[in-house]
Amino acid sequence: MFATRALRQATAHAAERTPLIRFIGKRQIPANIDHTPLPHPASPTGSLPANFGNGNTHTSFSSYRDSAQQHGPLRKSIGALSASRLGPIEPPQGHYFDRNQLPERFRRTPLTAAEIEAIETGGATLFG
Repeated sequence: MFATRALRQATAHAAERTPLIRFIGKRQIPANIDHTPLPHPASPTGSLPANFGNGNTHTSFSSYRDSAQQHGPLRKSIGALSASRLGPIEPPQGHYFDRNQLPERFRRTPLTAAEIEAIETGGATLFG
């Protein structure tokens, strides 16, 4: 009963509503856009880095793909070798693949029954 009245009032107010933002003039698309890189206005030197722009040496996507890396090299030669010929997978010294390989002081401590209860009840058992 009251929901219908509220909806009618909302639609009546929506018809009267005018946006607060106003746009001046018609939207215009520039005839030409300059895409040359420029230094940031707050740059301390006011110039681009010396090696900027010469990093793209690939002439096609396939030449880029041959030298790209994502979680390791994507070169076609790796697919030709079997995994056993690539060698063992060992982390470098000081790196770990799993948290359980870390020293005991860095591992996660198991949750107690009281902490689990507090999580499941949203903390309500702490005050009761």
